[in-house]
Amino acid sequence: MVNNKKILIEVVYALPDAQYQVTLELVEGVTAHAALEFSGLLKKFPEIDLQCQSIGILGRTVKPDYILKHGQRLEIYRQLTRDPKQARRERAVQGKLNKHS
Repeated sequence: MVNNKKILIEVVYALPDAQYQVTLELVEGVTAHAALEFSGLLKKFPEIDLQCQSIGILGRTVKPDYILKHGQRLEIYRQLTRDPKQARRERAVQGKLNKHS
């Protein structure tokens, strides 16, 4: 039996200065990797390297073979340019310096 039921999903990729969002209507049972291919974002941004970058839903990483559900938003995560813990430490130090100025 062929499944023709459709689902709507979003695929998003955020850069420091812009966010790209593609809404897709795909067949139920589609994988995260297939949705990425259908979105066109991998062609538009050849720097996306899924060997090094993660994908996820609501901040939780998923594997490329994850089966998407209706209404989900698939996110392509960029590699961090700074360690978040170190950035927080630096902001805390800067905040203390500003209070004593």
